[in-house]
Amino acid sequence: MLVLTTEQIPGHEYDILGLVKGSTIQCKNIGRDIGSSFKNLVGGEMKSYVDMMNEARDIALERMEQDAQRLGADAIVCMRFASSAIMQGAAEVIAYGTAVKFK
Repeated sequence: MLVLTTEQIPGHEYDILGLVKGSTIQCKNIGRDIGSSFKNLVGGEMKSYVDMMNEARDIALERMEQDAQRLGADAIVCMRFASSAIMQGAAEVIAYGTAVKFK
């Protein structure tokens, strides 16, 4: 599935099928959360949270692509990610865009 952040696909005409989306809520286990709390005191990258967010984006993207496939889409344009904190140590990630079918 072709997924673009741009509105246009050079060299292609298409019909708009509609909004597609995928989301997940991810959290880390308490042991890693405690380790990250110590990292917060001394500074530096919180690797476990980076990994968590990368995994969450991958899951949300895959679910969005599945949503587009159900519509018979060839591509997704104007794709975006959004995230929000649900609680300490947990975040929701949403991938959304516009499903299109090539003419």
